[in-house]
Amino acid sequence: MLAPTPTTSNTAVLTMKDWTRHLPPMATLGPLLALLAACAFFAFKTDTFLSGQNFSLVMQQVMVVGLLAVGQTLIILTAGIDLSCGMAMALGSIVMTKFATELGLHPLLAMVLGIGATTAFGLVNGLLVTRIKLPPFIVTLGTMNIAFAITQIYSGAQTVTDLPEAMTLLGDPIMIAGTPVAGGVLLMLGLYAMVWFALSNTAPGRHLYAVGNNREAARLTGISTERVLLTVYALAGMFYGIAALLSVARTGVGDPQAGQTENLDSITAVVLGGTSLFGGRGIIVGTLIGALIVGVFRNGLTLMGVSSVYQILITGILVILAVATDQLSHKRA
Repeated sequence: MLAPTPTTSNTAVLTMKDWTRHLPPMATLGPLLALLAACAFFAFKTDTFLSGQNFSLVMQQVMVVGLLAVGQTLIILTAGIDLSCGMAMALGSIVMTKFATELGLHPLLAMVLGIGATTAFGLVNGLLVTRIKLPPFIVTLGTMNIAFAITQIYSGAQTVTDLPEAMTLLGDPIMIAGTPVAGGVLLMLGLYAMVWFALSNTAPGRHLYAVGNNREAARLTGISTERVLLTVYALAGMFYGIAALLSVARTGVGDPQAGQTENLDSITAVVLGGTSLFGGRGIIVGTLIGALIVGVFRNGLTLMGVSSVYQILITGILVILAVATDQLSHKRA
């Protein structure tokens, strides 16, 4: 008996299903549409928004928070949160710049030691969360103040200047299609690609999602949840150290006052990118889109002459909307 020939309507439905299967998940598609809408709005309102020079500026403004948000994403995926990331970054920048200028260490060694300091800082956060079983919010609230105090004491609350040229190389522009792009932007995008691959295509990435979904269930399946969490916090600290290097490269100084708002900016980027604060759901590409949304809004509003106070107000509204959406989708699930 011959199989029935699919009707035209059935074929159309199948074609539509095949097409929608290749679309990004809604948690990423929503922020992407919001980013495109924001770009279209500011392009209509200002004449300079769509210029290559302006996009280069947006990416330079985003690269530091973007890298902090990578580490923040890893932690939030495990249903944690890190309030200390900005202060850890400031500590790392002071360590690497003072080691290079006052101790006379080779700039590369100083940078490695600065990143090592933030990695160790992240590991301490992880040990407090896993071994003493303290809530991540409380742990990182405490270590945020500790990092701030250590940074101020070690730097004498003074900016570190006269840095070796090697420490600012990533802030130098590279011409791409006639547009200057900072080397740090390319490094940020490369690290995003690496983390995306690790989370999507490796066993440790799947273990991280499993721990975020249900830590006890993950433990019962044989996953070492403590090891996963320790690795996540240490990796997050490493990304904070790289962000410190990009901050130094961009500003040309080691600033002990840096990082005081970047913790909230990184959380904003993660939430706007569709990563759930309940853990276990989200993709790293969404975080990049979230960071770009914040950067585009601030840049576009600045070009329109809007006061920075209103920029902060709009960012806060966006965060509340994103968290409310996450809460509703979590209840529905």
